[in-house]
Amino acid sequence: MARQDVQPAMHWEKLEESRVHCYLCPWHCRIEPGDLGRCRVRQNIDGELFSLNYHHVIATNVDPIEKKPLFHFMPGSMSFSIACPGCNLQCDFCQNWQISQMPRDKGRIDGQPAGPQTIVAYADRAGCRSISYTYTEPTIYYELAYDTSRIAHDEGLKNCFVSNGYITVKALEAIEPWLDAINVDLKGFTEKFYRDRCGGHLKPVLESLRWLARSRIWLEVTTLVIPGQNDSDQELRDIAGFIAGELGPQVPWHVSRYRPEYQYDQSPPTPMETIENAIAIGKDAGLRYVYGGNTLGHASESTYCPNCGEKVIDRIGFSVRQKRTRDGQCHACGTAIDGVEM
Repeated sequence: MARQDVQPAMHWEKLEESRVHCYLCPWHCRIEPGDLGRCRVRQNIDGELFSLNYHHVIATNVDPIEKKPLFHFMPGSMSFSIACPGCNLQCDFCQNWQISQMPRDKGRIDGQPAGPQTIVAYADRAGCRSISYTYTEPTIYYELAYDTSRIAHDEGLKNCFVSNGYITVKALEAIEPWLDAINVDLKGFTEKFYRDRCGGHLKPVLESLRWLARSRIWLEVTTLVIPGQNDSDQELRDIAGFIAGELGPQVPWHVSRYRPEYQYDQSPPTPMETIENAIAIGKDAGLRYVYGGNTLGHASESTYCPNCGEKVIDRIGFSVRQKRTRDGQCHACGTAIDGVEM
């Protein structure tokens, strides 16, 4: 790509012989002149690192915030969602593979220019209260997310990431003042699962989650439960125990049903019984809020008071049918419901 089609990258340093070291994500790519990073959307051009997808917005939609899923962050509000092609993992079960794996599978970076000011204007015009960087991995279009999030805050809009958590603490620290909420996929709890199914490692995700739990950013966690891969009682207990013990019992856990997608089709769709078992495991671990994902019409889509058990937010799918909170408290017993503008 010509220089006018790319954007100077953040979070890198020069090395000898015009090589560069990218430390945006845990791969810490050391990139030779002319070469691409592992994500395929960052390139060393004449000894400097550039983002290739900054000017390639491939998806824009107005979504319920519940679709992210963020159930405890301004529930019932709408979020302007954007994505650029690419990802820094290679999950063979990816649900958005057509755009997340495009640079790797097709050697293309499709999309249209939509600068930060334009994105914020679209969000405001659509009546959204936030902008979500989602569908693909926001880490790999970090520069666009960073620039947009700063302008969005000036206009009174919040910012949300939907992320695989494969991002360095340095990058998180830099965007923290403008990032208000994040849902992180904790895809499994074994190194083998991350290596075999995701092309990555578990430890960096746990490190990001621990940092996020100490930050000002509202955190929720999602696990796509895949039969025969990450659905054993032990692995689900390990995930739930990690969230409750190291992130905090107030962190919502979304356990979502899998359907065969992309390169992995050896598992059937997740039975509802498996999701109900995961929910029970999460509650036994001490988590206050555990939700079933891709479970249209199931009781686990709603929010219940962790003290008295009353339904305080009634949902079906991504729609909030009724909120029964008063100033963020349970209408029945007055217990505070964790979250932002609950």
